[in-house]
Amino acid sequence: MAIITDFNYFDPKQELTVTYGDMPHWEQVGATYFITFRTADSLPQQAINLWRHERNDWLTRQTNDSSDVPWHEKLKRLPKPMRQRFNRIFHYKLEQKLDTGLGECLLAKKECATVVANSLTHFDDQRYHLGDFVVMPNHVHLLVCFFKDVRLRTQCYSWKHFMATKINKLLGKSGEFWQSESFDHLVRDLEHFRKFQRYIRENPIKAGLSKEKFIHYTID
Repeated sequence: MAIITDFNYFDPKQELTVTYGDMPHWEQVGATYFITFRTADSLPQQAINLWRHERNDWLTRQTNDSSDVPWHEKLKRLPKPMRQRFNRIFHYKLEQKLDTGLGECLLAKKECATVVANSLTHFDDQRYHLGDFVVMPNHVHLLVCFFKDVRLRTQCYSWKHFMATKINKLLGKSGEFWQSESFDHLVRDLEHFRKFQRYIRENPIKAGLSKEKFIHYTID
């Protein structure tokens, strides 16, 4: 089991890779992340389309550019404080929607949540140092520090593929279980790490969940 000193934080002096999906994904080798996985039905397409419209409208107003330039190109033009504000605003909007408990909420089933928990802990201290996590009815939040030879996207795909296959088999289902894109934040320092720990701990409380509807794991 990992301990708090195992976690490395974002270093602005080191190389950083940025890719784009619905949100920016910042990746730095050996760093710690706060990651969110969402079940495929956790947000209906209508809600996602509205969120994208609000994101694009916000960027149009901030950049005074109503052209068809991709949203992430507009984002790059903004000063760093505004880019950080963008991430906070639009991540928070998604989190609010997730906590309303949309979809079948299959992870509220103990056997499904246990698959997720066991998958996350399986390679702890072998491929990564695992921090706190919570398995909510339709999403998962976790803190993790990957070893230097492990890549964010590769490990997230591996987790989600294994979990989906096993859960679908348990339920006699098939097809997509997770939304393809996960959301991730580089953790800046110990204070930031503690902030995410509190968020993870308080997430089921704020959602009003009874103890049997979630799994919370902590390294403290």
